[in-house]
Amino acid sequence: MDAGSLNSYPQTLERTLDAPDIIDDFCLNLMDWGSSNVLALALQNTVYLLDASNGSALELVTVDDENGPVTSVSWVADGQYIAIGLNSSDVQLWDSTANQLTKLIIFSSHTSCQKNHILTIGGMDGQIIKNDVRVHSHIVATFRGHRQEVCGLKWSTFGQQLASGGNDNLLYIWDRSMASMHSRSQWLHRLEDHTTAVKELAWCLFQHNLLASGGSGSDCCIKFWNTHIGACLNSVDTGSQVCALLRNKNERELLSSHGFMQNQMTLWMYPSMVNCLTLRKNKFLFKGLCGSLKFHNDFFNNLS
Repeated sequence: MDAGSLNSYPQTLERTLDAPDIIDDFCLNLMDWGSSNVLALALQNTVYLLDASNGSALELVTVDDENGPVTSVSWVADGQYIAIGLNSSDVQLWDSTANQLTKLIIFSSHTSCQKNHILTIGGMDGQIIKNDVRVHSHIVATFRGHRQEVCGLKWSTFGQQLASGGNDNLLYIWDRSMASMHSRSQWLHRLEDHTTAVKELAWCLFQHNLLASGGSGSDCCIKFWNTHIGACLNSVDTGSQVCALLRNKNERELLSSHGFMQNQMTLWMYPSMVNCLTLRKNKFLFKGLCGSLKFHNDFFNNLS
């Protein structure tokens, strides 16, 4: 990357959104950007949908105090349906275009992820449930390994492997072929290298068995894994709590956001992990990160 490409990067924010009621909890997943260019944001008991195409905002749902607050939001790949996890152990599946609740799943949910019609839910009890939302008997597999709440879930690009991170400092790799609703699925790899909770996970888009994971708190490390053999390929000390990871869809680059001590966003080149650019907001913690198609086109292309 040359000086010219750095100069082309905009130095001012495109838009700032007030989020005064966002919950300060590292383990929760409170925003997600769908394929229809709509940002879902959970503030306490309410989920808002912000359309980045026209700047409009609407309230999708507000749950009562008995069920709230909202603990996770996750879009389906089609950009129409969204899963909402609640503190009451319920998961709601909503049709965002019709503003209609289509399915209710009872489970102790803190995080969830979608892969086509598969909704995977991680709970406060460490259990992971794989659901097929098309059918009435929706539970198709159960994964047990974590001893504490599940903080992060991410399916690989082609849906063959599932990575899960927990508040027990553990990272698990699960294989789809080993999943069964009749038994507790055994993990493929149990990885213990992180020293604090593991929430942030990012699968490589150009190599199907390459995974990046981020450590919270004092861990401060981004680790890269070969999930086929369960080996750690590299570990980079970022100097700050790792709050979010986002892969570039077009280049071999990784964007990370951080909390204490430096409160920075950093763009890394892979595999050298050369720090290409660092943005700092000393008064704020970058606790979450999600990217739209426009974000990938504008941000990464300006930096490449």
